[in-house]
Amino acid sequence: MKSTLKKLIPFVVVGVVSGATTFGAINYFKSGNISGGDSYFHQANENVRFAGMNTAAVGDDFVKAAKSTVPAVVTIKNYQTRVNNRASDQDLFDFFFGDPFGRGRQTPRQEAPDNMPSGLGSGVIISADGYIISNNHVIAGANKLEVVLSNKKSYIATLVGTDPNTDISLLKIEENGLPFLNFADSDNVEIGQWVLAVGNPLGLSSTVTAGIISAKGRGIGILGGQGKASSPIESFLQTDAAINMGNSGGALVNTNGDLIGINSAIQSQTGYYTGYGFAVPSNLAKKVVEDIKKYGMVQRGFLGILSLDLSDDQQVAAYNRKNKTDIKIGSGVYVTEVTENSGAEDAKIKIGDIITKIDNTPITDFADLSMMIGSRRPGDKVQVTYSRDGKEKTVTVTLKDQKGGTSTRTKADLTVTEKIGCEFEPLSEKFKTDFGLSSGVIAKNVEENSEMAKAGVVDNYIIIEINDKPVNSQKDVEKILQDYTGNVRVKFVDEYGRIYTKGFKMP
Repeated sequence: MKSTLKKLIPFVVVGVVSGATTFGAINYFKSGNISGGDSYFHQANENVRFAGMNTAAVGDDFVKAAKSTVPAVVTIKNYQTRVNNRASDQDLFDFFFGDPFGRGRQTPRQEAPDNMPSGLGSGVIISADGYIISNNHVIAGANKLEVVLSNKKSYIATLVGTDPNTDISLLKIEENGLPFLNFADSDNVEIGQWVLAVGNPLGLSSTVTAGIISAKGRGIGILGGQGKASSPIESFLQTDAAINMGNSGGALVNTNGDLIGINSAIQSQTGYYTGYGFAVPSNLAKKVVEDIKKYGMVQRGFLGILSLDLSDDQQVAAYNRKNKTDIKIGSGVYVTEVTENSGAEDAKIKIGDIITKIDNTPITDFADLSMMIGSRRPGDKVQVTYSRDGKEKTVTVTLKDQKGGTSTRTKADLTVTEKIGCEFEPLSEKFKTDFGLSSGVIAKNVEENSEMAKAGVVDNYIIIEINDKPVNSQKDVEKILQDYTGNVRVKFVDEYGRIYTKGFKMP
């Protein structure tokens, strides 16, 4: 008997200790002794619970988040009338943007009936007075934008501004007292945390899906490779919440119902959900929106370098083959060129330096760098840490705009070509003779959603006249439109030799 009791004593002790530990932990949580930290549940201490041991608790959070999010997510209908048979101009986001006419992705775009949209997407109301955030590719090419609320009320929206480099656009409808979502700090988002994606996929309005954050800081090459971005910023949140065609521009929220991202893209061979969705982080989206509202345009600072992503083995290998170098794969961004009159040049950053930190935040790849720099404005100062010859050094860099300025600009400060979103090259005299033209310039770098693009002009079209005056150089265009207000008439020739006269209102 004594022998048996001796054998049982260790088990009794373990049971007592375990019970005491459990009891103590319960009382510890009840007493509110949990320190700081931003829990994504945001509950009072007395309500803290182990959600992993009670699936109903997670479900409750999803219900609350869905109820607060769905009324603030809208459908956006994009109406276009311009016929476009140029394969290179086809909207490469069609698979995600929605295709109500059942066109194949390789089928040239046809003119939609006036009462039917050319595409469908989503948007998020971010203020009670009707500001709506969405994607740039959702509103691309539209001459009318219709917003439909979750209660089916419909409005014609005004496009306030757009930014192809982040794929963000800002719209406005005339209404008050609207439900809206608050921006959360996307820097606090954790890999593995629960999120909801809310939008209008495949024509199914107010659809909610759940998943987790799978990764942060993803660069997938879609904005520069398939979009119209000149200096793309890609540092996407990756999620496995189901996202499909039409979700674009919709909300990615945490379980508190706060906005942590704007759904933008999927990785798929078919154009349908295969497990990988990507969202613009809320901090970046918020900065773009604030710039558009305050300045009428995005204010973006540049470091002033060209670079090589050392984490991308294929990019490194290609660079080594081309330049007969032996750069090693690793972490950080390798400087391949320093722009003249840039902040980087002023700070004595050189070719061959490897940038490893910005403001003491590690830079492991180009996505990290583009996010840290692209979310700043001209004149902002950043601490850049780099490695040179094995030694680490930190310098202060003042960011500049692409023209070397360090101050913010408004639309009033823009040049004529910046205002209308197009540059011009002169035609050769031989070309004019061969095609019987007495004047003309070639349209170059036509910006998406610019005034020239809205008039139907794309790269390599020939502009013959502006406001009935012949143009033969970019200076001619600037002279005609400098300080001009009102409607502008543009006479141009397309690639088939057809002549059009279209117009726009000078911004």
